[in-house]
Amino acid sequence: MHFTKMQGAGNDYIYVDCFAEPVPANIPELARRISDRRFGVGSDGLILICPSERADAEMRMFNADGSPAEMCGNGIRCVAKYLYDHGIRRSKTLQIESAGRILSLELETVHGMVKQVRVDMGEPILIPDEIPTTLRSPKSPEQPVVDLPLSVGGREVRVTCVSMGNPHCVTFVDEPTDDWVLGVGPKLEVDPHFPKKVNVEFVKVLNGRELVQRTWERGSGETLACGTGACAVCVAGVLTGRTGRDVKIHLRGGDLSIEWMNSNNRVYMTGPAVEVFSGEWRG
Repeated sequence: MHFTKMQGAGNDYIYVDCFAEPVPANIPELARRISDRRFGVGSDGLILICPSERADAEMRMFNADGSPAEMCGNGIRCVAKYLYDHGIRRSKTLQIESAGRILSLELETVHGMVKQVRVDMGEPILIPDEIPTTLRSPKSPEQPVVDLPLSVGGREVRVTCVSMGNPHCVTFVDEPTDDWVLGVGPKLEVDPHFPKKVNVEFVKVLNGRELVQRTWERGSGETLACGTGACAVCVAGVLTGRTGRDVKIHLRGGDLSIEWMNSNNRVYMTGPAVEVFSGEWRG
């Protein structure tokens, strides 16, 4: 099976071109084996680039533990780059399907190759049942969960819950240390208040337009970047009064620019997409 490794801000995945290759058998097992950083290729997960009847392509995503995922902001930018650079869809505007949603992307090219991509990530989902979370605002069960106290592993954190097609729990801290990310992150991921588990963002606010983010990703552990998480952080920053709607977020693997538009309630993410190498998987 031919594969290509790509990364967006250090969030790396193995991509399989299912326009040219058959859809692999036993995808969860393949995702676990190929993602292993010692015995496989090494990645945060597996992404299949498939034909779609509704869009230019469909992205099917699986975490490093083999579990399916609904969406990946860094991953979808790389899908767009692959489609353009490999001549499958030679257009600077693309539509890509992921878990039933269709996202619009604008490609910036240099010397005929995609350098970065702007993604319309859609409207944030703030209704608790739709995220999903069983946490409830004291104001109303339908109100967004904003800066709500939650006890996890004997520690209290304040969480803001957002879905960008996948569930996120954002907590603002003085410093996003290993103690938070590696200690509290795994506990929050599987907290019973999140019936489908949750991605967890630990965020330091530098000022109203800049933040530092580390993410514990559901099914993958800490990753160097999380695009949907960065979008959730922007929304949480606005809802808690910490930031404006147009922010730069510094992640361990690079920077993402996020804007939550007041005019149409949609979140836009701009960031890099890089092809690392290709190979043959015979495992």
